[in-house]
Amino acid sequence: MAFGDLTTLGAIKAWLQTGQAAFPDTDDALLSRLITAASQFIQKWLSRNIASADWYEVRDGSGGHRLTFGNFPATAVLSLSIDGLAIPPAPDDGGFGAGYVFSSTELVLRGYAFIQRPQNVAITYTAGYPVIPPDIAQACIDLVCLRYRERTRVGEVSRSTGGSETATYSQRDMSEHVKLLLSQYRLVTPVSSFRRVAPTATDPTLMAAVL
Repeated sequence: MAFGDLTTLGAIKAWLQTGQAAFPDTDDALLSRLITAASQFIQKWLSRNIASADWYEVRDGSGGHRLTFGNFPATAVLSLSIDGLAIPPAPDDGGFGAGYVFSSTELVLRGYAFIQRPQNVAITYTAGYPVIPPDIAQACIDLVCLRYRERTRVGEVSRSTGGSETATYSQRDMSEHVKLLLSQYRLVTPVSSFRRVAPTATDPTLMAAVL
């Protein structure tokens, strides 16, 4: 399972299986490519990444005290600076000491402000789901199985060219049911002016897969 894939080959084959015999492994490579293509399509439609990873963002200071993360749910803040000044986490003793606190969706400052200036806020944080939510995984399964079953039909989107299999998706491939499942996770208005996988992600192949 490649980093960023929203379901597994085993889950796809279990969904495709009919009867008692196990689904054959003849098309495993094709199904794996379809999984990756469907996963990328879903995450582009959602305007966010789903798997947990470390992210680095550069943002414009708003002059206020709140900042919405470009990816969510956030599980840790690794660093925050404003105009080059490192901002510490607020004391966790229950008081109101200066610093930052955060929820799964936003960062809040105490005793500081996001000074209004372009590209002066830098934040590194961990966000995403350590386990893919079941409804997202099922939406990916539906897309993969639809494309697999229709691959020999007129108007197919996945086809073989010169022995190389390619796969793409469009919004027409998503049923209203799938869109409804995914809509609760969709980021309608992207909030990050610059976002990339942070160098704190330890596996370079994982970072390359997300970019």
